[in-house]
Amino acid sequence: MRRPEAGAVNALAGGGCSPLTAMVLASRGIRSEAEARRYLDCNAPLTSPLLMTDMDKAAARVKLALSRGETMAVYGDYDVDGITATCLLTDYLRSQGGNCLSYIPGRLEEGYGLNPMAIHQLHSQGVTLIITVDCGITALSEALLCRQLGIDLVITDHHECKQTLPQAAAVVDPHRPDGGYPHKNLSGVGVAFKLAAALEGSQQAVLERYADLVCLGTVADVMPLLGENRTFVSRGLAALSHTDRPGLAALMAESGCDTGSLSVGTIGYTLAPRINAAGRMGQIDLAVELFLTRDSVRAREVARQLCELNRLRQSVESEIYRQAVEMLPGDVKGEAIVLAQETWHQGVVGIVASRIAEEYACPTFLICLDGEHGKASSRSYGGFNLFASLTDLSSLLESYGGHELAAGFTISRENIPEFRRRVCALAGSYYRGDIPRTVLDIDCAVEPELLTIPNIDALSVLEPCGNGCPKPVLMLEHMTIDRIQMVGGGRHMRLRLRSGRHTLGAICFSATAESFSIAPGDVVDVAFTPQVNEFRGERSVQLNITDIRPSCQAPCSCASGDYRALREGNLTPAGAQALLPDRSTLAMVWRYLAAFAAPTVQESPICRCRKIVRWSGRALSLGQLLTCLDIFQEVGLLRQQRQHKDLLLSLTPGTGKADLNQSRTLRLLRQLGGQ
Repeated sequence: MRRPEAGAVNALAGGGCSPLTAMVLASRGIRSEAEARRYLDCNAPLTSPLLMTDMDKAAARVKLALSRGETMAVYGDYDVDGITATCLLTDYLRSQGGNCLSYIPGRLEEGYGLNPMAIHQLHSQGVTLIITVDCGITALSEALLCRQLGIDLVITDHHECKQTLPQAAAVVDPHRPDGGYPHKNLSGVGVAFKLAAALEGSQQAVLERYADLVCLGTVADVMPLLGENRTFVSRGLAALSHTDRPGLAALMAESGCDTGSLSVGTIGYTLAPRINAAGRMGQIDLAVELFLTRDSVRAREVARQLCELNRLRQSVESEIYRQAVEMLPGDVKGEAIVLAQETWHQGVVGIVASRIAEEYACPTFLICLDGEHGKASSRSYGGFNLFASLTDLSSLLESYGGHELAAGFTISRENIPEFRRRVCALAGSYYRGDIPRTVLDIDCAVEPELLTIPNIDALSVLEPCGNGCPKPVLMLEHMTIDRIQMVGGGRHMRLRLRSGRHTLGAICFSATAESFSIAPGDVVDVAFTPQVNEFRGERSVQLNITDIRPSCQAPCSCASGDYRALREGNLTPAGAQALLPDRSTLAMVWRYLAAFAAPTVQESPICRCRKIVRWSGRALSLGQLLTCLDIFQEVGLLRQQRQHKDLLLSLTPGTGKADLNQSRTLRLLRQLGGQ
């Protein structure tokens, strides 16, 4: 949690921000009214597309194709960003009289990016210019094939560049190392928009026509909502509310969207999954037709089919998830999960991998087997770098690609056991010790009196909220739980919280008192997003709870850097002194463990640390707790085993006493600390 600097809060409040907004902005490093305007501005002038390297070459080649009447193809990707980019540029070129095809490869048959089969097909259709969107930056061999066939290639992409760029008529990518474009985090559709704007000569004219498409792709690809992206999304949300695209209007109606309150969340949780379902389930043409059709009757049918495909995707996802969880060993040992199955759907396993990675707090690899080979989707957890790990294990793989958070690869069936062993070892080394793998990012702690309807309403200046400008997450400390009530058929938990004369209502979705280990009368800290609830014309403050933890009267630090240094053999004398537990600390930890003994206790180390601090009223750091547990294990008092984010602890039966001086860790700390 960040602590806003008082001077910055006062400066922002003096500039017109509400007290709550000033605290949130200051906690994000905003120190002045001018910085706040830049951070929140949704109408900043757009940067010239011609500042992007090769944009002039790309525009010149496309203009030449338009003047000659050449057959062009816009070649995209099968996710929302790629689909919107494909449709934006295709629609624009056709509006300029261009003879333009669109091509998006089948996810299941062709995979991502340019491929020889598609290039040959387009060549047979008379295409002399291929323009990629949201792909192509690594297509070295495919670019050579285009050249051999006499097809010119213009690449527009937004992914990271490798050392060698494809040989093409133009390579437009804001990440080019020789480029000077100031906004690196454009989406694929954002770069496509820039090409259309370079052709048109007016960004505002193109944005007026395509803000809705740029907004959809930018949000769905989780681009930071800063700078130009903030303008794109703000304008796009306004355009979506009264879109003249029959397909988008039909999809919003079919999925129950309230066009009067569209938000980034509407796109992320309602519209994007339905558009993505087309690619995942092998019917990508439906998504393209949704954006390009002008027939309102056909638009309603396409929207209905997309919603049905999404329901089918959810059903397939649930079945794969059920099968995957059943395949896990009972104790889910290992620091990574690697599972393989013949019947899994390649277009859906990535979603399941993401869900399992979050639930079991470790990187997850799900492999779809087909004969002697398998195609895998993987998702990271806690910062584990997937791409770097696959690079380390590339000798076991037939091919791989992706980035640090999500990646895919192909592998021979016979190599899967060795891959599992080695990737678990890599993950085990990465997670060794130690710190919590996830940390809730809280803007700041606030006092209850700041949570008024005017102050919460004033937070709307942060909209649109998303990646780079998230909804505020605040914290209240030392709140007493007055009442707990289950609502929504027992699926959600409603709380009444009290601090002095202040009483606040709160809701926690998909949670129970048992899941948080809380009861009326408990004193807790709550992390939440503030909102104003409207019911029967009455407006009231409500906390949308993100997490709950017991309040501690004494310090409980998550610091464990010294403990990691101890485990890695490079602990300093000062670090040894900080870790070395005195007799009373060892006794306190042991008494707690004995008082709450069970055959096996499983929980995260930081949760255990906070419980000990609350129970004892004494300060304790995570590093000190882990050191105490190691000492107890070395003298035979307990057994401990890492299980993903948790520790499994069991006291050794019949062993109530031991000579702690025999602990190797304790002797080493005393030696390093000069005792």
